[in-house]
Amino acid sequence: MEIVNIIDRLEALISTSLKMPGTQRTLLDANKVQELMDQLRLSVPQDVKAAQEILAKKDDILNQADGDRRRIKAQAEEEFRSRLNDTEVVREALKKSTEMLGEAERKASKTTGQADVEARTKIAEADSYAAKTLRNLERQLTSNLTSIRNGISVLSGIDTYEVIANGKK
Repeated sequence: MEIVNIIDRLEALISTSLKMPGTQRTLLDANKVQELMDQLRLSVPQDVKAAQEILAKKDDILNQADGDRRRIKAQAEEEFRSRLNDTEVVREALKKSTEMLGEAERKASKTTGQADVEARTKIAEADSYAAKTLRNLERQLTSNLTSIRNGISVLSGIDTYEVIANGKK
């Protein structure tokens, strides 16, 4: 997914950025970080679109199951009408059409249930993935922001120290 690629690029930026000597801090290019954050904002809707496609697929499966049910029911009714002439045939046709109708309804119900479960599972997986990715991103960005702030603080402290040192001479 696009989000994972962007996170990989963010990690690469962090690992290749200038390290502050004597500290655990890293200086980051704010423009590059902002560019990656903008790309993340754009890629999240793609994950939402994937979830919508899953829902559309579910609707297609449900429509197909309903079409199968109607077709089988129509076939059963046609079979029933064609055998109405003979009493024994009528009883047999009634039994057969009832069985076919029951089978069609069971199949449609099973297919509908499976499609619903699959769609719910896919949506839950997509939601879970998006939440996990965003939590990871939040932790990484919080860490980066802390590093940036600490770097600024350290640099501000160095400037102050140099000014004081130069002023005493």
